Amino acid sequence: MDIRVDDLSGRSVQNLLSAHLAGMQSNSPPESVNALDAGGLKAPDITVWSVWENQALMGIGALKELSSSVGEIKSMRTDPAHVRKGVAGTLLLHIISVAMDRGYRCLSLETGSGTEFEPALALYRKHGFANGIAFGGYTETRFNQFLHLKL
Repeated sequence: MDIRVDDLSGRSVQNLLSAHLAGMQSNSPPESVNALDAGGLKAPDITVWSVWENQALMGIGALKELSSSVGEIKSMRTDPAHVRKGVAGTLLLHIISVAMDRGYRCLSLETGSGTEFEPALALYRKHGFANGIAFGGYTETRFNQFLHLKL
């Protein structure tokens, strides 16, 4: 697997991001969709990576800097053709490594609840993330969850 910083200009990356947004919208109450579109992910405080195998896009993920000591994982998504190949785990470990290199003391994320979110929640918990309080301007609801990893 080849992990690259991505500028979101490629058609396959745009398509996977669109599928990610559609999935969040179809599996979340409208007021609880916090996924960013391509414009939001192009913010200067966000780094996006894509995962490739030869010419095939396998997945995407992003890291947003909330402060000099805290980062937030955004837009993690594996292409359906590459599920259960270790893409998400490999990308998550990469993002954790970058966060540590940047000197972050905590890595956080916001996600939803329900069947569609269970695989992602299992992955994050496997890597040490634990449920905690809302952060970064998010509002806690009955639907969303906030996970944190101390680095």
